[in-house]
Amino acid sequence: MASGSLLVAGIAVAADPGTNGSASSGKTADTAMPSTVETFDYPDAAKILKEKNLKLKRGDGHIVLAECGSAPNLMQFIGRDQDDFCFRTIGDNGYLSLEVPAVAGVQTTDHTAHINMTVDDKTKSYDIGKNDFRGIGETTDPEGRNHTLVEIRTAK
Repeated sequence: MASGSLLVAGIAVAADPGTNGSASSGKTADTAMPSTVETFDYPDAAKILKEKNLKLKRGDGHIVLAECGSAPNLMQFIGRDQDDFCFRTIGDNGYLSLEVPAVAGVQTTDHTAHINMTVDDKTKSYDIGKNDFRGIGETTDPEGRNHTLVEIRTAK
């Protein structure tokens, strides 16, 4: 083995020649670069839940909450126990996970949407075309069970 190297648990570790054989870089945890990990959590989710009763979880930033009627090309959801709510889609594709109970309809504009809802621990999916209005969830369920909106995927 070459001078200036250590054998640790069967792994060769090159030592810094300026540290007398020590494998330390001389940096402390205080001077090392901080680690940044993107979680894709929805910004201000707690505030939105409190103010609008919409539990927005994670997304790619291409489906964002918007005031209904504030712009053209919004995707609008109709809820039974709450006011309608809308999302603006940015770019060609988008993803958002959320948890909103009692959603009964959706209207799309310039994007198609793939909607996932849950009912009785089962997933029900809906494919909605561009410029379409469709009943979803309990409005399409023969038993009228309460469905929860859990995922939106959009495409141009």
